[in-house]
Amino acid sequence: MRRFQIGLLIFLGIIFASSCEKDDICVEGDTPLLVIEFYDVTDTSALKEVTTLRAVGVGQNVTINTVTDRSTVSTISIPLKTDEDATSFILISSSAENEDGIETGNVDTITFSYNRLEDFLSRGCGFVINYDELQGSLTADNNNWIQDIEITQSLVTNSDSTHVKIFH
Repeated sequence: MRRFQIGLLIFLGIIFASSCEKDDICVEGDTPLLVIEFYDVTDTSALKEVTTLRAVGVGQNVTINTVTDRSTVSTISIPLKTDEDATSFILISSSAENEDGIETGNVDTITFSYNRLEDFLSRGCGFVINYDELQGSLTADNNNWIQDIEITQSLVTNSDSTHVKIFH
């Protein structure tokens, strides 16, 4: 009987040990945001805040949730589309609305194009998208507040450093 009990304990121990799985919790990261800094066009080494900036994705009815709406900032982080090779944004300097609810700020549209790179992190995190060969373009109008766009890092794999400089 004692052998049976020992055998049963060993058998149950093997069952319990083999049923344990590693937790599928993701702590490694996420798809990176595009980090943009705004600089003075006359002194290209000096950061320059944009007054009451509003950022909206083209075709969207709401502002980008990673940018505080109508804030005065010199740096923003914005998401790029993970299912397309280009993302366009409307950036509005001096954003305000008149009594009819119409935007009165200076509106510029910028487009970022890129190649998407899928990167498998882990079973818990799955895939993230990184971006390579980043390029930026400005839609010209008769009153652009954005004067120039410079890509400082064409490979976007994290949100820790600046990828784009915008001069105004």
